[in-house]
Amino acid sequence: MFLGQGLSITCQAAYFILLARLLGSTELGIYVGVAAMVSILSQYSLLGSQTVFLRYVSPEPKNFAHYWGNVLAMAFMLGSVLVVFLTLVGPHVAHSYSWTMVLCVAIGDCLFAQLTAASGRVFQTFEKLRITASLNVLTSLLRTLLAGLMLWRLGRATAGQWAVATLMVSFTSACAALVLVTRQYGRPSFSLRLLRERTGEGLVFAFSYSTSTIYNDIDKPMLGHYGMNAANGIYSMAYRVIEIATTPLNSLHGAAFPRFFRQGVEGVRSTMDFALRIVKRTAPLSLFFSLVMWLTAPVLPHLLGKSFAESVLALRWLCLLPFFRSFNFSAGDALTGAGHLKLRLCGLALAAAFNFGVNLYLIPHYGWVGAAWSSLATEGLIAVFYWMMLLGLTSRGNKNQSNPGKVSLPCATAAERPRT
Repeated sequence: MFLGQGLSITCQAAYFILLARLLGSTELGIYVGVAAMVSILSQYSLLGSQTVFLRYVSPEPKNFAHYWGNVLAMAFMLGSVLVVFLTLVGPHVAHSYSWTMVLCVAIGDCLFAQLTAASGRVFQTFEKLRITASLNVLTSLLRTLLAGLMLWRLGRATAGQWAVATLMVSFTSACAALVLVTRQYGRPSFSLRLLRERTGEGLVFAFSYSTSTIYNDIDKPMLGHYGMNAANGIYSMAYRVIEIATTPLNSLHGAAFPRFFRQGVEGVRSTMDFALRIVKRTAPLSLFFSLVMWLTAPVLPHLLGKSFAESVLALRWLCLLPFFRSFNFSAGDALTGAGHLKLRLCGLALAAAFNFGVNLYLIPHYGWVGAAWSSLATEGLIAVFYWMMLLGLTSRGNKNQSNPGKVSLPCATAAERPRT
């Protein structure tokens, strides 16, 4: 998974450099603000059906057709509704967001990008991670080539022009992904009964993804709302470097995620032990990447252009985020695998509310610096919350084992645990 995404990292690095030179800090800030706003709601396009697919098809591959059919049905139905809603509401968030740009970004993210991600989840379910990584590489490669072509032919472009271009890339990637899934596993089959049974559980997953996106990206639409488009471009470019540095963590947890569900059959103690094994590897690695980013930050203006000079300071403020995320991801996946998704969702909701509330004060007074402070505080707090929950559940499980007359629901097996 990491080797495959390594190619994606290379493409993304080239893509960000080309895009920064193509758009400049102000136009980039406008585009990033729209994309972040859309991404918050796009998580509801599938209503969590892609994770429901992983949970139930991973142990029972014969269920593929019905669950995959429901994923596609959700994408087309809810994705279309969200596109219309965002197109109507988006321009009111900030005056620089035109309805045509919002429409292009919404179609690309709420429909095509979700179909590509869901297809990758199919191959992740069957642990064919080379194909999952290849789909990521495909999207990144197409965007890089397109950004390079536009820079060569146009020199400069607006956020609206780039929104149209990325829509073409998203459409191409989605078509390729759907063809791969169909050839590998067959055609989908829609099941209304199964859709009704799993909608509640899928909604919990969708809310989880949405709140995660909120606490990660809410600062970018807020910077756009206050008219700080140049600052948004500077901050967002530094944040993109952080995302690249987090790729090794995403790769490892993407490979391990199905196994967390299998470990969860034995209870929260098993998933916590698995999380500890992972974090012992990811924490030192992410700390190393943080040090590398601190030392190499001055290179950014030479690669991106003079308008991104402040990205050096922004990257140095944000460089500890991968280290915090190593604890966040491991404990969060352990809770999910053990059947305690509601606790993870509670942590994400608190983090999203905290980040939004703090940014209401920090961004108007301190701009992107305030957004960076809020991001660091949010990641640290959510990591502490998750590990406290894991320790508490494990401790309660140990007490119940010493008292056979008392039953511990969180430590029950997957078959005994409620499905919703």
